[in-house]
Amino acid sequence: MTFGEHVFRYCERGASDALLAEPLNALSNIAFLVAALIGLQLVLWRRPEERSPDQFLLCGLVFLVGLGSLAFHVFATQGAELLDVIPISVFMLVYLGFALNRFLGVPPGFMVLLVIGFTTIMALTMQVKCWEGGIGIPGPELQGVKPCLNGSIFYLPALIALVVVGLLADEREHRAAPYLLWAAAILTVSITLRSLDFALCDRIEISGRKVGTHFAWHILNAIALFLMLRASLEGAPSLSPARIAAPIDEPGAAQAEPAVETPPAEASPPKPLAERVAPADEEAAKEDEAPEEEGERKVFFPA
Repeated sequence: MTFGEHVFRYCERGASDALLAEPLNALSNIAFLVAALIGLQLVLWRRPEERSPDQFLLCGLVFLVGLGSLAFHVFATQGAELLDVIPISVFMLVYLGFALNRFLGVPPGFMVLLVIGFTTIMALTMQVKCWEGGIGIPGPELQGVKPCLNGSIFYLPALIALVVVGLLADEREHRAAPYLLWAAAILTVSITLRSLDFALCDRIEISGRKVGTHFAWHILNAIALFLMLRASLEGAPSLSPARIAAPIDEPGAAQAEPAVETPPAEASPPKPLAERVAPADEEAAKEDEAPEEEGERKVFFPA
């Protein structure tokens, strides 16, 4: 591998080795920088206890993805290509570990094993090439070997992992799920456009220059990465009303009985004067009769 050797892989560059041979491919990397800065601002807007160092790390990696891709499309050398590939690969691995642990609750030990397995798949995918009538890991005797899907096959494991994690998070009603699934949908479109860069080269021109579709890959990828950064801010699963009420129905759970407010006793309306006088006269009459009876008992039954 010669670090200074030029790479002619995209429609806009063609066979030119000039620094500004890919102006649109280079400028479109600003989308990554904007996505990283907006993501960083969203993290800073959160309360300190809601932030985590890995959220800052992910924003920094997206920023490096933009700078690395910008360098590659300006210099177009094999050395600059490493500046493009390494930040992307690191971001995919870090985000996979973050998503497995944060969104799906995978224990750290098992999460590390899954990330190592994914790294192995990525390494094998980089070795897969296409040739006339075949696809696989070629031997030295094969001729006409070229990257499959214009090199986009390298991103298929990341797309599959994003879809799987998004669906599992959606099953758990995690608030990050919609962002992950939308990012997967956008990444599907961007990988397709990246693969069609040379196929559509003659059909897409700006000011008489063939530009292809690689610049659209940058813009759509930046949107997908921003959605993934936005998803990283959702750390706790959202609970449906049924799940919120479930702990109350568990046996032994303390339930507060609703306080019943006793209405104040209503004051009886005052009775008319005639009704109040009549009972008083009856009581007085009874008191007058009682001594007479007592007196009669004393007469007839002397002590």
